[in-house]
Amino acid sequence: MTTPQRRSKITPERERELYEAALDVLRESGYDALTMEGVAARSRCGKSTLYRQWRTKPQLVAAALRGTRCVKLADVDTGTLEGDLRAAVRVVAVGAGRDTALLHALSHAASQNPELLLALREALIEPEIAAIEAMLERAVTRGELAADHPAAEFVAAQLIGVTRARPTMEGRYADEAYLTRFLEASVFPALGLRTGAHP
Repeated sequence: MTTPQRRSKITPERERELYEAALDVLRESGYDALTMEGVAARSRCGKSTLYRQWRTKPQLVAAALRGTRCVKLADVDTGTLEGDLRAAVRVVAVGAGRDTALLHALSHAASQNPELLLALREALIEPEIAAIEAMLERAVTRGELAADHPAAEFVAAQLIGVTRARPTMEGRYADEAYLTRFLEASVFPALGLRTGAHP
């Protein structure tokens, strides 16, 4: 009678290194070019180690997305909606290149693989939507924004969408200056915010 194969123990630090290696290969080469062999070479581990932990490439990528999940906007709370959104674009701009490259690398594969799509949403999209919605809810509580303001539901889609659209349209990532202009020209007027002077 055979015993079931066990996953070997690896430390959380080593697991994180493997995840980062997989995501780096994704950003550089795309999903189709990603192989277990390539990740093994990048992370200096045996290919068999990867296959014991994650049997397939989609499982590895999904685990890497979830294992490196970082909610970058969760700590933004300046006391005003204008301040929160300005702080949010600063944070988004810092990771725009890495996150946008990852979204582009995975978008086609994720559309054909429900597990990958779910992991992509959980790791990169839903946390940011939740953080932006929390900013809007605080603004409603403070009386800055009407609870039924028609533009509020589109703010997250606007900010997330523009960071992904600019590389396609202009060949450049959405940096802080671009995102700030977008806020001032599109988001703030739509929300009816009377903004102050900022350096």
